Amino acid sequence: NSSDLGPPSFILASIPGQESAHLWMASLLCSMYILAVTGNCVVLFIVKTEPSLHAPMYFFLCMLAAIDLALSTSTVPRALIFYWFNSMEISFSACLVQMFLIHTLSAIESTVLLAMAVDRYVAICHPLRHAAILTNTATVKMGLVAMARGVLFFLPLPLLLLPLPFCKSRVLSHSFCLHQDVMNLACANTTPSVVYGLTAILLVMGLDSILICLSYIMILKAVLRLALWKERLKAFSTCIAHICVVLAFYVPLIGLSVVHRFGKDLAPLVHIIMGNVYILVPSVLNPIIYGVRTKQIRRRILNLI
Repeated sequence: NSSDLGPPSFILASIPGQESAHLWMASLLCSMYILAVTGNCVVLFIVKTEPSLHAPMYFFLCMLAAIDLALSTSTVPRALIFYWFNSMEISFSACLVQMFLIHTLSAIESTVLLAMAVDRYVAICHPLRHAAILTNTATVKMGLVAMARGVLFFLPLPLLLLPLPFCKSRVLSHSFCLHQDVMNLACANTTPSVVYGLTAILLVMGLDSILICLSYIMILKAVLRLALWKERLKAFSTCIAHICVVLAFYVPLIGLSVVHRFGKDLAPLVHIIMGNVYILVPSVLNPIIYGVRTKQIRRRILNLI
């Protein structure tokens, strides 16, 4: 049956029997999206226009802001069209492109968070060599490596799904496309896709999280060697913002993975909310966290106001 091959569209997840809730869901998503765009654009503008912020730490912050803008923009507008205009269908090709962008941008963000952890490690454990190790050129190269790493690891995901037949239900679990969600709708052997997807996640997000933990173990050892408590608190306080951003990224990621793995019997609303939290919460929180914790950025924001 040729209609089973290459489905013309998928159906985005809705809240069964509660279509009236689409309005408040759309309002919430729109508000969070506006906050994410405004906050990240403000961070980019402040770092660009303030010469004193032209340093590796703030360049990494700009990369993080650009990634969050791209990630939220690749998902939220389509979700808003769905909730506002009841446009439930998304084409197969658009779904694969959106899936690729979500996973690739998440991988790039994970790598940038690792680079920021390395920056904090060098700044605290080797302060005299920080300027020599993390130059502007090295920062740009790390950003390019993060981008290439994300693309190379996650480009095969949509390519593995492209030839599969889809003859099961076309209804997704979220208001956007994720690899595992789309893969579960295929009616062919998905073992290669499962194995590669798991391998890519472990080699990128899994490895990055381990290396970030190791870097903070070494930072903690260096901080505890300081004689005075004031010096210890001052040194470790420079890492608070980064730790909060790491938690804002990895906690929703782990929560979404747990829901996919063990939450098959959960209400559809749980899947929808967890998916939106994974996409939007880091994008909204990151500029707020750095705006509150970084004195230079906080001062410039107050001046702008």
